Amino acid sequence: MAMTGPSGGTQRRRGRGGRRSPMAEINVTPLVDVMLVLLIIFMVTAPLLTAAVPVNLPETRAKPMDNPEREPVQLSVTADETIYIGEEPVSAAELPARLEAIKRADEGADQPRQIMLRADKSLVFGRVAWVMGELNRAGLTRISMVTTGSDSAP
Repeated sequence: MAMTGPSGGTQRRRGRGGRRSPMAEINVTPLVDVMLVLLIIFMVTAPLLTAAVPVNLPETRAKPMDNPEREPVQLSVTADETIYIGEEPVSAAELPARLEAIKRADEGADQPRQIMLRADKSLVFGRVAWVMGELNRAGLTRISMVTTGSDSAP
């Protein structure tokens, strides 16, 4: 038996000094392996992500959302459930009419005004959901929840 060199056979050497020429093809086998593993991972985890916990959600008078900027409106709900637009208190019965007035003031704008909703953390979720539903019903769909930053979870 004859011994073969580092090239794996008795092929004729090309180029100067016997150097190998660079390989011009990409080896796709590792790429296919990684993609198949990722496909299997997503196929296994996708059904787990769709399982939801049944929750009895509060009812609101919200209509379907549209994705239709200026100075944002500050809407605050305090711990005693008092609602403020800016710094002015508003009763719950008066809120829909006030929100409609804000919407009518923005008729010429291409998007509804941004609403900054500040709700006390001790409020019942149903009260906050009702306020958000009234905002949505009035056509004010650009709602941002204002919170404080924290490094630790509650």
